[in-house]
Amino acid sequence: MPSFSAGASPQKQQQFARWRQLIRQQRKSLPIASVEKRLVEEVRKNDTLIIVGETGSGKTTQLPQFLYDGGFCQDGKVIGITQPRRVAAVTVAKRVAEECNDQLGKKVGYSIRFDDSTSNATRIKYMTDGLLLREALWDPLLSKYSVIVVDEAHERTVHTDVLLGLLKKVQHSRANANKNGKTLPDVQGHSQNLTLKECQGIRCAPLKLIIMSASLDAKCFSDYFGCAKAVHIQGRQYPVDILYTYQPESDYMDATLVTIFQIHLEEGPGDILAFLTGQEEIESLERLIHERARLFPPESSRIWVTPVYSSLPSEQQMNAFKPAPAGTRKVVLATNIAETSVTIPGIKYVIDPGMVKARAYNPVTGMESLIIIPVSKAQVLQRSGRAGREGPGKCFRLFQESEFDKLVDSTVPEIKRCNLSNVVLQLKALGIDDIIGFDFIEKPSRTAILKSLEQLILLGALTDDYKLSDPVGHQMARLPLDPMYSKALIVSSKFKCLEEMLIVVSMLSVESIFFSVREKLEEARAARKGFESSEGDHITLVNVYRASAECLEKSRNANAKEKTMEKALNRWCRENFINYRSLRHARDVHSQIQGHAQQMGLNLSSCGDDMVLFRRCLTSAFFLNAAMRQPDGSYRALATGQSVQIHPSSVLFRTKPDCVIFNELVRTTQNYVKNLTRIDPLWLAELAPQYYTTEE
Repeated sequence: MPSFSAGASPQKQQQFARWRQLIRQQRKSLPIASVEKRLVEEVRKNDTLIIVGETGSGKTTQLPQFLYDGGFCQDGKVIGITQPRRVAAVTVAKRVAEECNDQLGKKVGYSIRFDDSTSNATRIKYMTDGLLLREALWDPLLSKYSVIVVDEAHERTVHTDVLLGLLKKVQHSRANANKNGKTLPDVQGHSQNLTLKECQGIRCAPLKLIIMSASLDAKCFSDYFGCAKAVHIQGRQYPVDILYTYQPESDYMDATLVTIFQIHLEEGPGDILAFLTGQEEIESLERLIHERARLFPPESSRIWVTPVYSSLPSEQQMNAFKPAPAGTRKVVLATNIAETSVTIPGIKYVIDPGMVKARAYNPVTGMESLIIIPVSKAQVLQRSGRAGREGPGKCFRLFQESEFDKLVDSTVPEIKRCNLSNVVLQLKALGIDDIIGFDFIEKPSRTAILKSLEQLILLGALTDDYKLSDPVGHQMARLPLDPMYSKALIVSSKFKCLEEMLIVVSMLSVESIFFSVREKLEEARAARKGFESSEGDHITLVNVYRASAECLEKSRNANAKEKTMEKALNRWCRENFINYRSLRHARDVHSQIQGHAQQMGLNLSSCGDDMVLFRRCLTSAFFLNAAMRQPDGSYRALATGQSVQIHPSSVLFRTKPDCVIFNELVRTTQNYVKNLTRIDPLWLAELAPQYYTTEE
């Protein structure tokens, strides 16, 4: 946002006035602008309102401003808007702050895991749905909010589904308490550490709830909230030509690369949005595009590649929203983040390989895995719609037209295909004891819930009678991590190697620390060998992190500025074939988790080079993910009996130790385990006697 001091030149003041006028025109041109009064009135009349608006209708940026102007922030109350994705929360908050002509973090702010840009003055707050769930641990009535808007509800992430169930309960509690409860001057202050049940008598203004969806099927939301009223807002959609392939594509990555250059060389101006399944694919394709673009003559128009995926640092994700320089075509490589959550300006061409990376969960074995599967019809339609936001466009579907009819209509809600341990732990921390009886919008299987309860008992988070344990269960619920990682940090404090475990958990929270390019494979292997530990991947990750910290320390000792230090780290990453983006993200995560650990009073100590102690600590933390080598060279996951193989990316791939613990199961053509450490099998019975016996 341009900012000018009081003594700015008349020319700058004119520029600013023109810029403000442009923003006003853009706001007025949005489809939602024509129904502002009606929407505010509907919110006044209905405690729960379903708003169906296509992507591009302006609902996410405009509705909170309408409500603010309509007086819903009186007495210091806040309008909260949840998003399933970090990138959407950040980009939308920045845009709305601009439209309000205010600095981000004042009237308008955002709060996401590991990044908070709000203040006491914030009245419009964008956040991830998971973050609002965590807020409910401290303030079960969510008393500072007058309105909560659940955006992108159609995505049906596990956090969204749990949040809808919780908000339904909160809304009921606040409505009842208002009729017959006692008044407290500061509900939030009084309700800290209380459960929702214990807050029943506290008086608090009723909560307005707005569910926003880009899907036309609002019936499930309306039914869930007792036949809540639904309002439809027209989107802005230009015609999009759909093109299919004549033959099946055996390699969708190669087909995407070919299609990008086909569009670049044969089609008119306009940016390209290509959908891929994850960070590794995006970065691999980014390198291939740069390699191929170098072969074109200097006078040909240039290509500017910008990635968008969830673990990319927020400031780097912002590049996708900037206009391409003159004589340059922008190519955005994105995961399904870009389907509905954010509108990227300038897109005229969409490339859709028809695949997505999704979580899959087997409640019988308790194993969760990431698999690449075909998208749903609903996703395909959302993707093609991105080409028609600003004018007519084209969508290149990299599959045959006959395949479209074979796709499922909509994505299975995440709550039906993921490990529920985190969900169960959060609900228990909120004082909701009857998990099976909890009013989910769509119930997960009883088996999945029971498996999660069993896992939490084994991790020590729950007692044998399914109550949150003290202090371990309460500590685990406070950490914004997977329960197994939360337990790992608590355990490592006792083993006096919390520093090493903080590094491991941070590095496991990001994708692909190492990278290699085809023409420098040998150099990449040699560089990686310098970090490798014969004990496994976890210690290898510790070595990488420590070496990067040394690089930064050298720059710091030379009194280098922040920017110079980052440049030095980037150079060190390139020389060592380390993914700079991933390392930066891991460092941010590390700093945030360390803050949580210190607040909880965990013992911040290091085991130095005593890696036997650290491996024992890893065994104590990840005992549920142990695997034993079989006579045929394969491995058997001890908890599930599944046959698994060591992933080729592991440093233990060729050594085949007798027993390992692992952190991730990946299903492709077979079951692979990733992120492993070699352990002594006898440690399992010693360190996890609640699960293993010596005979096993």
